[in-house]
Amino acid sequence: MTDFDSSLVPSGDILIGGEWRQGRGAPYRSVYPADQTINAEISTADAEDAREAIEAADAAWRDANWAGLKPHQRASVLYRVAELIGARHEALAQLQRRDNGKPIGETRALVASAANTFRYFAACLETLDEDLTPSRGDYLTMSVHEPLGVIGAITPWNSPIASDAQKLAPALAAGNAVVLKPAEVTPLVSLALARICEEAGVPKGVLSVLPGKGSVVGDALVRHPLVKKVSFTGGTSVGRGIARIAAEKLMPVSLELGGKSPTIVFDDADLDHAVNGVLYGIFSSSGEACIAGSRLFVQRSIYRAFMERLVEGARRLRVGDPSRVETQMGPLISAQHRESVERYVALGLQEGGRLLCGGERPAGDGRENGFFYQPTILDGLANSARICQEEIFGPVLVAMPFDDEASLVQHANDSVFGLAAGIWTRDYKRAWRVARALETGTVWINTYKLFSISTPFSGWKESGMGREKGRLGIREYMQQKSLYWGLNDAPLPWAN
Repeated sequence: MTDFDSSLVPSGDILIGGEWRQGRGAPYRSVYPADQTINAEISTADAEDAREAIEAADAAWRDANWAGLKPHQRASVLYRVAELIGARHEALAQLQRRDNGKPIGETRALVASAANTFRYFAACLETLDEDLTPSRGDYLTMSVHEPLGVIGAITPWNSPIASDAQKLAPALAAGNAVVLKPAEVTPLVSLALARICEEAGVPKGVLSVLPGKGSVVGDALVRHPLVKKVSFTGGTSVGRGIARIAAEKLMPVSLELGGKSPTIVFDDADLDHAVNGVLYGIFSSSGEACIAGSRLFVQRSIYRAFMERLVEGARRLRVGDPSRVETQMGPLISAQHRESVERYVALGLQEGGRLLCGGERPAGDGRENGFFYQPTILDGLANSARICQEEIFGPVLVAMPFDDEASLVQHANDSVFGLAAGIWTRDYKRAWRVARALETGTVWINTYKLFSISTPFSGWKESGMGREKGRLGIREYMQQKSLYWGLNDAPLPWAN
């Protein structure tokens, strides 16, 4: 390994049922997407490793050393995880950069987010109340919540440490054990986080981290009868497969899936804010974000002027070395993914689109050695075009003019996805109307792609089901139980 602290992942071992050892799967070679140099070679898990991890997790969960702790005692462990993430902030950020090629400024923000997530759910856990429900008879009624058991957490490659934290923190807070399956191509930071959790006091066996193929490890995790819930972030097709298996098991799932989010610019918008917000919404993270604002609707009266400014801004974006603080866009995750993005751009042109900027690989400054792609904007297409309907997961924006609010809402909602949207307008009444009319889980108004761990996040339609974040995010990993306390002095009369 080079260019980061190798002590975070000192060997090729993975965490299986509380033991750091070699997995039975084929070794995986982690590659830096910016120049294809080797980060590390690690072992991976197979289905048998998954079975062992799940059985160990079930035993560990049933041990009162975790689920039986008082809430404030579990919270103290989560606070310690947050402290250790903070103490190793820069090392983890550099590891995340090497893992998936994101610019260092972004990975630093992701590491800070992970620490905040553990800290937030620790605080929520300490203050989460149970309910004394209104009495309806000669008895006292209570509603309490208990852990589900073994949680399967499956996370994506685009923001590993933040995604890991958003599943691990509430699941552990609730008293569960977790088997984490990171994306095959980005295992390093998840393994580093597992070591931190161990050091913080998460008991042996309560957490396993199983790198490997989703079709092997993920499938074994979803199907195992001891796994009581799966929380998955990733593609819609895989999410459907998980939902089918969960239906057979009658198992709850949380699915955060794909998106094709509309960004809307009205003619009264502050154009300086709107241009910068649209650029950030689609091109930050190189467009590799489920909430990327990939469909742009601009009111026709300002369409030409706005697009000129937008294209000029896109051409100024700095695409290059992720280790440089000034870099705004790093490489895509792999050669195969870049080829997929290129095929979509070619398809858009075949469908009649007009290329306004980008559409090519940048050259010079060593970028030909990595998987870089220029920020790309097309227009001249109808919302029904495939490039407007299918998730590309890359730095590709399709712009379309609109005339009135009614047609705008119709076209914005004309998608199988419903994850996020953005609105740019000075008219607060219009913003309210349109935000409420959009069929999506999150709407940003005069901003974009800002997140708060205190605010629930979810997808509508084929963008998923279930909720992450928010104070009640812990409840997503618990099951409710009702208790009735008889207060009657005389025996129940029925048997007299």
